Amino acid sequence: MREMLSKGLALTIGLFVFYTAATGPFESLIQRALFLALVVSLGLTIYPLGASTRWRPIGIVVDLALAALTLAACGYIVVNYDAIMTSLPWATTTDKILTAGLVVTLLEIGRRAVGLIFPVLMIVGLAYALLGDRLPGALGHRGFDVDFVTETIFLSDLGVWGMLLGIASTVIAAFVLFGALLLHTGGGQAFMDLAMRLGGRSPGGAAKIATISSGLFGMVSGSAVANVATTGNFTIPMMKRLGYPRPFAAAVEAVASTGGQIAPPIMGAAAFVMAEILGVSYLTVMVAAILPAMLFYVSVFVTVHITAVRRGLRIVPEDELPPWRDIVAPRRVLPIVAALGLLFTGVFLGRSIATAAFWGIMGLLVAFVITRAGRMPPREMASRVLDGLGDAGRGLVIIGVLLAGAQILVSMINLTGIGVTLSSMIVQLAGDRTFFVALIVAGVCLIMGMGLPTTAAYVLVAAVLAPAMTVVGVEPLAAHMFVFYFATLSVITPPVCVAVFVGAGIAGTNWLPAALEAVRLAAVVYIVPFMLLLYPGMIGQGGIFAIAEAAMSGLVLVIAIPCLLSGQPLFGRRTLDVMLYLAAIALAITPHWGGPPLALTLLALGFWRRREIVKVRHADTPQEG
Repeated sequence: MREMLSKGLALTIGLFVFYTAATGPFESLIQRALFLALVVSLGLTIYPLGASTRWRPIGIVVDLALAALTLAACGYIVVNYDAIMTSLPWATTTDKILTAGLVVTLLEIGRRAVGLIFPVLMIVGLAYALLGDRLPGALGHRGFDVDFVTETIFLSDLGVWGMLLGIASTVIAAFVLFGALLLHTGGGQAFMDLAMRLGGRSPGGAAKIATISSGLFGMVSGSAVANVATTGNFTIPMMKRLGYPRPFAAAVEAVASTGGQIAPPIMGAAAFVMAEILGVSYLTVMVAAILPAMLFYVSVFVTVHITAVRRGLRIVPEDELPPWRDIVAPRRVLPIVAALGLLFTGVFLGRSIATAAFWGIMGLLVAFVITRAGRMPPREMASRVLDGLGDAGRGLVIIGVLLAGAQILVSMINLTGIGVTLSSMIVQLAGDRTFFVALIVAGVCLIMGMGLPTTAAYVLVAAVLAPAMTVVGVEPLAAHMFVFYFATLSVITPPVCVAVFVGAGIAGTNWLPAALEAVRLAAVVYIVPFMLLLYPGMIGQGGIFAIAEAAMSGLVLVIAIPCLLSGQPLFGRRTLDVMLYLAAIALAITPHWGGPPLALTLLALGFWRRREIVKVRHADTPQEG
């Protein structure tokens, strides 16, 4: 019964998203209330209280009560939409009961879905709003009673019905549906086959397959943990079968999957939130993410290659790789091309992001039907589409619930002014020096993001920490990209590294050695965000020469640092090699006097010299024969 209800609700959410993407959303609060009612109802069926225990009957009663309170609260908003938007209603006893029920439901589903950290943060935020007037010093505020907090959370568009839930119910929902349908109609297998062909025949081939496939999947899924669970079930067993150490296999998959959240075209849900917060188009955010994402994957790929060569990791046998003719067959390529082509057409023509996503979905479905007609039974085609709709509905549960909860927390941060207070304290502590402010912000981002999905982590750090960087002169887009990047990296940073936990579970190994491997593989990645502060071209600003300079600088860093740390030889003399790497790195972080071009030239000369030495040695080696 619960299984059928869950499938029905998931399919309903998928159809709701498809319909509103096609025709446009309902009035703002109505759209958000309907969406939240659906995702909360589905969340209670996916994460039932007391499942497989003797006290499940009590859990059913609790779940039904939470569902009833949520449906009543959301229905109340739909019925009283006009009054809420055209007047300033006072909180009644009914409003307080509905608010309490809705907040408790969000806390409980958040606890079941992602653990205690997020609900605890929400409780702290609410308690601070209600009791913060009792705190001494700068952290105290004038205080707010239950009535005012209820009016803010429930009877306005500043609380739970605010911007974040609005983005979740429209833009993010449309892109989650786009990604789910793309993967279910053959895009997932196409990405995996392409990754196998591109990376499988070089040293560490299975690890490179994981890097490429996870990046491709992440570009359309936007979730590190879901990405590990999806591609990791294929890549990690492959690496284990070829003799790769289990912690290494788990780490490669976790790190590669994490990068998908900052990789265009879809990135993670946080990117859409960023565009809304900054008041810029999603295209602007997407352009700003291109170069950092490329550097992320170049860094991981270089590190994986060096590690594979040093450890003698095996390539993937030829008979396990798909042939190129299957990979580039029209039935595999055309749906992906049609989907992405119409998506970008809509974006470049200035249509809304949800409308552009709908265009991409329609292009995908039409191309899928045309290319599979006669090859696949109509019932199977319909089944795949319905599975994609249902999968999208299930994927939106955590996003919807967490963004609704995050909106409550953000509204309390704005209400109390604690974000401004903490930003001022950070700036005072760092003495107005940009680098030290960025260093503090990076550390706090990693801590605040631990145990949270990236979107929720970004919302929190953007509200509290991004202002600290703009105060010291960092451009707002660069500041938000900086905190977004570190909020993303929190999923692979010990001690609470959820992406590594999932990868280690699949690999059958302890999470700690896998986490240490992940940090080593991603060591250079932690440096990339700081380049955003040095080079405007990193986020696509300043013109073509600024972008080229930033690209050269980043390329040198993500190649030279792994080579330096692993002792890769150039001239065959360790001291000389270290000096050349250090000189290239120093020039790369010098944004004046042509530092990046000189750094790239120096590094290229070093590798050319190494190649010549290897050629001479091969020529001098006696050939058997």
